[in-house]
Amino acid sequence: MRLAPVAFEKGANVPDSDGERLTKQEIGKAIKTFILNEFLRGEDPSELTDTTPLITGAILDSLATVSLVLFLEERFQIQIEAHETTIDYFNTVSDMEQLIDSKL
Repeated sequence: MRLAPVAFEKGANVPDSDGERLTKQEIGKAIKTFILNEFLRGEDPSELTDTTPLITGAILDSLATVSLVLFLEERFQIQIEAHETTIDYFNTVSDMEQLIDSKL
């Protein structure tokens, strides 16, 4: 038996606990938590800022980027296109905040 794919409408984001749309700061916090837990274990969390270079700083490689994309798609119920997985959209937490916010 095949199940139909689940479709999400644009803006069908995961709300915060109050049912409000997530802010860029909340999006950034989720991204930072994932990066710290998956790729920077044991590192000082204050060293990961909104402008820390992730790809050009060799924190994210291609496999880490795929893992991060899967997390973001599931967490925020969005679809990230292949052309959006480049340095223009994924080099900093701030870049990712903007991309995700534009899809919610």
